[in-house]
Amino acid sequence: MRSFLRAHACRSTVLATLAAIVGAFPAVAAGAGGAAADEQPFLSENQKAMTKMMDDMSIKPTGDVDGDFVEMMVPHHQGAIDMALAELRYGHNEQLRRIAQEIVIEQQQEIVAMRFALGQSLPAPAPAPTAPTPASTSVPAHSMPAATQ
Repeated sequence: MRSFLRAHACRSTVLATLAAIVGAFPAVAAGAGGAAADEQPFLSENQKAMTKMMDDMSIKPTGDVDGDFVEMMVPHHQGAIDMALAELRYGHNEQLRRIAQEIVIEQQQEIVAMRFALGQSLPAPAPAPTAPTPASTSVPAHSMPAATQ
């Protein structure tokens, strides 16, 4: 009985802590709690990702456990990708940025694996979300060949 009570107390503490963290996040994203102004774009992107993820995970059960699982997990994984991309855009800690890169790759692979397991069509190949855009990979003017007349 003691171990049950100890486990229940531990679980209650963890749940209370998680509730406090989750409950505080929207307030911080809205500008309360002393968040620095330069942190607002990051907080805003994260809040948008969290809201989209939670909305998209709310599905109407179809009776197909496997299909329903994938329908809930894909938005969950996409939410992790979106949050990791925000870290890559705004974060400064190189260890966390590396972890964020790994999250993007691993979560994309898991989405593909789940869809493949169900025989669903796979997404078309696309550049990595962290790949530079063509405009940002332009050749500097000084390295371009001179025009001939």
